[in-house]
Amino acid sequence: MSTAIPESLGVIAGKGVYPIEFARSARAQGVKRLFTVAFKGETERSIEKLVDEVHWLYVGQLQALLDVFRKSGVTTAVMVGQITPTHLFRIRPDRAMMNLLASLKQRNAETIFGAVGAEMQTIGIELAPASLFMESAMPAPGLLAARAPNEEEAADIELGLQVAKATSGLDIGQTVIVKRGTVLAVEAFEGTDEAILRAGKLGGAGGVVVKVAKRGHDMRFDIPVVGMHTFKVLKKADISTLAVEAGRTILLERERLIAEANRLNIAFTSVSTEDTKE
Repeated sequence: MSTAIPESLGVIAGKGVYPIEFARSARAQGVKRLFTVAFKGETERSIEKLVDEVHWLYVGQLQALLDVFRKSGVTTAVMVGQITPTHLFRIRPDRAMMNLLASLKQRNAETIFGAVGAEMQTIGIELAPASLFMESAMPAPGLLAARAPNEEEAADIELGLQVAKATSGLDIGQTVIVKRGTVLAVEAFEGTDEAILRAGKLGGAGGVVVKVAKRGHDMRFDIPVVGMHTFKVLKKADISTLAVEAGRTILLERERLIAEANRLNIAFTSVSTEDTKE
């Protein structure tokens, strides 16, 4: 990374392997103190072994989050890991979160987390990009696994890129699944996994998954991530190809992903979107 490495760093940790990998990478690159807010029912308990201090909250406790960060001594924080999308409708928001939600004309990951980031700025804490310390996990354009997409799959990737860039700009989703020139599914509020499974039910084996960051994406949160869980879903849906956006997607446990793609004979590739027609 080009900026100075902070001695202390705040981490707002969601679900999955991403917060774990982030904590390891930040520590390896010189961060001495990791102050963490984790969420009950979301964040893996193993995070406690990798950071210096953890405060466990429920999703929706905005005031508590601000209070613990106000006393933390950190000036920079990072949001890493997702919150289960449907949980945003099942939370019991405190008064601060209720006021924040009421102020939003549109409610999606970017507007909600952006508003949370603005609240954190009021107490002197800046949100850094979610890719901080994870740059090495973001692939350059090129083939990642052994099998290259065939001609039909390559055409589906191109279509998927065009659709994904257009729909993600409308906050519909970052993932599109295509098969033989037909769009089977576009990620909606249910999230990537459910969109892929829905496409598998509709189109059967051989779907092509394309995952990108939205146009003008705020890289402080909701950055596209692919991990081993993703490949479990790909296997279940009998997907033939996975294309991710180069330089804007984080690959967790990259070597394991490549080995799994080879085992499943999935064409796994990283593509540039600079020349994508919209």
